[in-house]
Amino acid sequence: MIITKLLHASLLVKDTDTALQFYQGILGLELDSGRPDLGYPGAWLNIGEQQIHLLELPNPDPLTGRPDHGGRDRHVAFQLDSIDELKQRLDEQGLSYTLSKSGRKALFCRDPDANALEFVEG
Repeated sequence: MIITKLLHASLLVKDTDTALQFYQGILGLELDSGRPDLGYPGAWLNIGEQQIHLLELPNPDPLTGRPDHGGRDRHVAFQLDSIDELKQRLDEQGLSYTLSKSGRKALFCRDPDANALEFVEG
């Protein structure tokens, strides 16, 4: 057996519309209209051949008391072409982030539901 690809990562959100304002509005991800009715609200977002699935379901994880630096928490990592442009978008929205502790050109932030996200320039 050989695992060959990561297809999607699922993130729990309190409100799909609020999450989409972040993922579409700030990050610029494309909504996949092919999501079937799964019996609960949510959205699928395309990132190349992979996806992020937003699941509007009760979250069993605490939203407070998590590490300030997302690299020390569960997180999903993305590659992008400009950390500086992402910083500008986050700054314009008053959203906090931390830079990678390793010295790489990378930053960590949290979505409106405290899910940690890593962005690496490459």
